[in-house]
Amino acid sequence: MPNPRKRRAGTAGAAGPDSKRPAGKHTKTRKPTGTSTRVGDSSPEKTSASKNCGNNQSSYWLMKSEPQSRIEKGVDVKFSIEDLKAEPKQTACWDGVRNYQARNFLRAMKLEQKAFFYHSNCKEPGIAGLVKLQWLYSKIVKEAYPDHTQFEKNNPYYDPSSKEDNPKWSMVDVQFVRLMKRYITLTELKANHQAHKATGGPLKNMALFTHPRLSVQPLTPEEFEFILSLEEKEPS
Repeated sequence: MPNPRKRRAGTAGAAGPDSKRPAGKHTKTRKPTGTSTRVGDSSPEKTSASKNCGNNQSSYWLMKSEPQSRIEKGVDVKFSIEDLKAEPKQTACWDGVRNYQARNFLRAMKLEQKAFFYHSNCKEPGIAGLVKLQWLYSKIVKEAYPDHTQFEKNNPYYDPSSKEDNPKWSMVDVQFVRLMKRYITLTELKANHQAHKATGGPLKNMALFTHPRLSVQPLTPEEFEFILSLEEKEPS
């Protein structure tokens, strides 16, 4: 979420160089999707997979970010859930999303909706905690607003084709809710996904596996509740 320079409330999700930036962000550039961003999320082109990934009516989400340092164009794109927790008011903007489907999911998010904070592009990818959507200002009625990093020439997420009067990319503000009671690894999620494909369980169509390149993904209520229940159990 962090961004290369002092920014508003977040940095790696979607923030435009406009005056709507949340106050109290840090100066790094958040890597919204970790490997996912580089593998597919950073590409503006839609894939056939992303076209069919869920719908924009979800109330639950999974959002990927890189917890380990990685320098891109001179900027450290690291942003972990611990970094979010350390932010003023534990709030940051989710900037840097450069995939149209993922951007549309950001635009579909509503105030107070919950998302899993997923650590990506690291030794052990997995779900580290929970965040919720925040307003930029207390009376604003738009959850998504222009991502400022698209206009910053020295930013890894700079997009010369985007115009300030018609910005392509959006971001939301997220606030730390809590850490998971235990880290839910990608390996554990994948094992459940494989089992549920055979049994018809809640993770059978989870976007993390059917559309893994997206850095912002919708979750069904059943997926969200099942994953939440895993923290109460010993990993299998």
